[in-house]
Amino acid sequence: MKFPADLKYTASHEWVRMEGGSALVGITEFAVHAIKDVVFLELPGAGKALQAGAPFGVVESVKAVFDLNSPVTGTVAEVNQRAAEDFELLKDPYGAGWLLKVSPAALGQGLMDAAAYEAHCAAEQH
Repeated sequence: MKFPADLKYTASHEWVRMEGGSALVGITEFAVHAIKDVVFLELPGAGKALQAGAPFGVVESVKAVFDLNSPVTGTVAEVNQRAAEDFELLKDPYGAGWLLKVSPAALGQGLMDAAAYEAHCAAEQH
């Protein structure tokens, strides 16, 4: 499982990557493996205000529904509509499967670096 060092992670398995003045947001590889068969993905529209730590969308599998929580406070600048329609893209969570591009106001509190997130995932598996 990959834990890219250039990302920050939430305890609820979302990631954020700063790219210039934007924040790219997605779900982690750990989450993709845990969710398995995605049947529905609800994402906010462009212009939606996000609050760090608050839900911004929903991902549904054949077995459960999970809130997607924002790692950043800001405004949605772009939505990856392809990922919302083609769930296979989620299998590339740090590439084609990104979910949102956000104009950030602030990063959320308690974000983890790759090493801390890897330890968090290992603890969840036990």
